[in-house]
Amino acid sequence: MKVFGIVGWKNSGKTTLVARLVTDLKSRGFSVSTMKHAHHAFDLDQPGRDTYKHREAGAQEVVISSGKRWAIMHELQRDENYTLDDLLVKMQPVDIVLVEGFKSNAHPKIETHRSQSEMPLVSAENKTIIAVASDCDVDTNGLPCLNLNDVPAVADYIIAQTGLE
Repeated sequence: MKVFGIVGWKNSGKTTLVARLVTDLKSRGFSVSTMKHAHHAFDLDQPGRDTYKHREAGAQEVVISSGKRWAIMHELQRDENYTLDDLLVKMQPVDIVLVEGFKSNAHPKIETHRSQSEMPLVSAENKTIIAVASDCDVDTNGLPCLNLNDVPAVADYIIAQTGLE
């Protein structure tokens, strides 16, 4: 599986770009999965729901299934922090996994940047970022600058960088 990342500050367009890339890459015939890193505790279910009660009671894993989808929630019993590689081996093989977040991992990444951002580019301090996708002119310190709104061009760049065929 090819792995390619999208990183950037909050509200820089990461999630929008990932979703649009999934649609574009699938339309070209590639199988695509995604992974998102969260910096905080999160819940997929809600208090009072059956799966929530199972998890709260101490179940290590809770599987929920319907005729449309299934999910496994794995409750970490300690403050474990799974690595990207730990999580990738749990996924079904696909042509490419688009990873949102996991800034410090070694896989290649595009940084998203929006004109209203007052934050410095992450790429200035992160050598695993190989391009910047922005909606404005920005000093990318020599990295390729892609148009954040030209998703087919960003997809072409990812395909070329990963060797997807």
